[in-house]
Amino acid sequence: MEARKVVRVVAVLVAGAVALCHAYRTFSDEPTTTPGYGPGVLHLRGVDDIEFGDTEQELRRRGELDATFPGEDVSASDCGPSLTESATVSPVFAGDRLVLLWASPPVRTPEGVTAGTPVDQVEAAYPAATRLTAPPGSYRYDGLLAMQGDRAYLFLHDGRTVRKTVAGYTDYAKRLFDEGFGTC
Repeated sequence: MEARKVVRVVAVLVAGAVALCHAYRTFSDEPTTTPGYGPGVLHLRGVDDIEFGDTEQELRRRGELDATFPGEDVSASDCGPSLTESATVSPVFAGDRLVLLWASPPVRTPEGVTAGTPVDQVEAAYPAATRLTAPPGSYRYDGLLAMQGDRAYLFLHDGRTVRKTVAGYTDYAKRLFDEGFGTC
């Protein structure tokens, strides 16, 4: 009888050890689920080390945003915080969270799309993109919205080429297109 108890205890301990070892595997044992992007690639997580959902405070602490804090003097030409490493990518925050990034060349999507890319190439790269038509009489661009879950690319175009490339949360990209945007 005593031997049975010992065998059960040993079996439970072995099972626990196996489960513990499995739980503490190193991250490198796991297959990569998201591709690594080089510098200057605007993807659906963000750009470089900047990710959608990051807070302004986090980005400032990491040195990714300029040092201008809310309430400090900002010139009339400033539209908000800017990235320290890239003059060609502009962040858009809702509340305190990064929700969109506007990008200009040389920054491009993983598929190589940037301002200046012909619309037919964008449609080939993103065949499921939804065509968006600007309101008649407005001075806004038409768009192509390429969605993947809660993230999307918004390519604003003049009918021939991409004029602006935006990436971020789908709801904010749709809102940007529907409501327009200011001079920033």
